[in-house]
Amino acid sequence: MSKCEVPYKIYLEESEVPKEWYNVRADMKNKPAPLIHPGTLQPLKFEDMQPIFCDELIRQELDNETRLIPIPDEVQNFYKMYRPSPLVHAVFLEKALGTPARIFYKFEGNNTSGSHKLNSAIAQAYYAKKQGLKGVTTETGAGQWGTALSMACSYFDLDCKVYMVKVSYEQKPFRREVMRTYGADVTPSPSMTTEIGKKINAEHPGTTGSLGCAISEAVEAATSTPGYRYELGSVLNQVLLHQSIIGLETKKACDKYGIKPDVIIGCAGGGSNLGGLIAPFMGEKLRGEADYRIIAVEPASCPSFTRGKFAYDFCDTGRVCPMAKMYTLGHDFIPSANHAGGLRYHGMSSTLSQLYADGYMEAVSAEQTSVFAAAEQFARVEGILPAPESSHAIRVAIDEALKCKETGEEKTIIFGLTGTGYFDLKAYEAYNDGKMTDYIPSDEDLAKGFASIPNVGL
Repeated sequence: MSKCEVPYKIYLEESEVPKEWYNVRADMKNKPAPLIHPGTLQPLKFEDMQPIFCDELIRQELDNETRLIPIPDEVQNFYKMYRPSPLVHAVFLEKALGTPARIFYKFEGNNTSGSHKLNSAIAQAYYAKKQGLKGVTTETGAGQWGTALSMACSYFDLDCKVYMVKVSYEQKPFRREVMRTYGADVTPSPSMTTEIGKKINAEHPGTTGSLGCAISEAVEAATSTPGYRYELGSVLNQVLLHQSIIGLETKKACDKYGIKPDVIIGCAGGGSNLGGLIAPFMGEKLRGEADYRIIAVEPASCPSFTRGKFAYDFCDTGRVCPMAKMYTLGHDFIPSANHAGGLRYHGMSSTLSQLYADGYMEAVSAEQTSVFAAAEQFARVEGILPAPESSHAIRVAIDEALKCKETGEEKTIIFGLTGTGYFDLKAYEAYNDGKMTDYIPSDEDLAKGFASIPNVGL
């Protein structure tokens, strides 16, 4: 099919929006290693997780066999506010690059939260409400997840307590205020309101925080407050399940217009966007029905896949959460304060980690100045100011398209545009003023984080 035969924006009909989430683990021969109890080192059971998570979310977390899981009617109705989201043919970017490649992006920023995070936030809030809880706690880094969960909790009349990584709390006040507008209580992390926060502040005076710190505080707050549970915006299997709506819509749009992607690219912090975008394509790959080149793009300053270790590690800095086998930089690793592009988590989804270890996908890292250069190039021709996180995928999509220009290959590239960057203008300001710098941790820097990885012999 020629470029001109594909619509600029491909929208599915409302009736075509998937009614089930896809669980990629059902098609994995090597299942992701189970979460383990940090005390017993035994796989977590349902009852072990009940003090932390909602019951139905625990069932989804532990389910390695059910391929399709129905989306509740209440969640489907909420999805109608902003789904289906468009698969956009980036014709203006193609022209600017002079590439024979065809470039498409799945745009998830067309909702008030400004990102894909709402896909899982509304599901998790629904299950909390259904269980009769009073409220939930969570962490947020750049703020997309906290914004999404705040919006979802407002919809279901739930309390929402958000621990926001301190550097983001200070750099991104507008996203913080959107959370507060939706009724959330937002606290910079590490704080002095939890025992774990006090301990982290004492051990790391002046720290700018990390997602690992914020997770610890959120879990402590949930487990010490009656009627509350903790909800997480990435990494966990349940989150990748909910985010599969992205890939399922993308696949349907591709099938509808005869688009066969050669390369699929997603940014990777904890794995929610990447896992959701690639889910049905990875399923075909696992079943031997098709093949795709799948690329995860992470920041050079927080390189879990490309420089991390595949090992069991704590999911949080305070070591109150279960342990997961994942590519990790160590739970004590804290990214440099100059890192403005999100994707600040020390580890990676155990599902994606297993797929990467088994060779089903690639990973590359990108320095943030090159990421913002790609973001501005994209914004100037496609008319959307992209989130810094999404711009990691844009960087590599442009690089792949330029390779096609050199070779003359007419490859089809799809990447995930996870959200908009209108609350990230301080980072854009730093780039435009020439004040943004790149930080790549040395082997010595990484060794400090690796030293915190427990030796559990598994």
